[in-house]
Amino acid sequence: MKKHWITTIFTLAFAVTLVAATYHEAGARAGGGRSFGSRGSRTYSAPSRTGSPYQSSPQASPASPQQPFPQAQPQRQGGSFLRGLAGGVLGGLLGGMLFRSLGFAGPGAGGIGIFDILLIGGVLYLIYRFVASRRRAAAQTSVYGTQQQTWRQAQSIEPPPQQYGFGQTAQTAPVDETSFGLAHVHQMDGSFDENRFKETAQDIFFRVQGAWTRRDLSPVADLLTPEMQVTFRQQIDELKAAGTINRLENIAVREVDITEVWQEEGRDYLTVRLLASILDYTTDESGKVLSGSDTAPVKFEEYWTFSRPVGPNPWKLSAIQQA
Repeated sequence: MKKHWITTIFTLAFAVTLVAATYHEAGARAGGGRSFGSRGSRTYSAPSRTGSPYQSSPQASPASPQQPFPQAQPQRQGGSFLRGLAGGVLGGLLGGMLFRSLGFAGPGAGGIGIFDILLIGGVLYLIYRFVASRRRAAAQTSVYGTQQQTWRQAQSIEPPPQQYGFGQTAQTAPVDETSFGLAHVHQMDGSFDENRFKETAQDIFFRVQGAWTRRDLSPVADLLTPEMQVTFRQQIDELKAAGTINRLENIAVREVDITEVWQEEGRDYLTVRLLASILDYTTDESGKVLSGSDTAPVKFEEYWTFSRPVGPNPWKLSAIQQA
């Protein structure tokens, strides 16, 4: 009984610790440091960590030229002795029968008998089987070697550029998905510019962090999808109910990269990687620090996805994912 109570106490203590840790994490920067929102069919997929949509093809080192695939070697003539032996036996039989048929074998010697014919036929059949099997083996080896060489060459030779939709030529095959997505965005929205979009994403990032600290979502509501508005409001209501304020100060964005661009069901999706540092701490209504540090900045990495109907339409924040 005593052991049972000890186990129960430790279980409850672990649960309380877990809940406390979860609550502390929920007060960390806009969105509580969690992943939420919609990325279409990629909602439950990890974000791509690629920093640039264009990837260079690996170059072969000049000091180590690629060796050609070895050609299939002809089979060694390991059966020449057997063929010579069979030829000698057959020649001896034919010579002996010819010798007897011409009367040089002395009295009592006859011509070619049925046994001689059967013996000659058997030897000829064995020779035929042997030669046929060797030819089949050689043919199979030759075909296999040719197939292997063709496959290796196909692997080592880069395919030529291919023409894809929207007037774009692929840099490599298969086509880079992010490059293809950007080409589609440019095709449907001639005013789109990657650098300007990264500046817009950074501006939205700052504005959302400010709204989170003020616990007032109204200034940025038009920058969020309806789903994101609902989630943010629920989290802000939790902060208000607890009488806490998550203060975010000295925000510095170190890097902004476009990592994913794609289209589905008539919508554009674009994901940016944000690497930033920030003073992130939580206080009560009087300003007393409850968690975090108001002097030591923390670094974090997040992926923000924006979506819109295809075409020159305004982008809205649709998802936040942690690295």
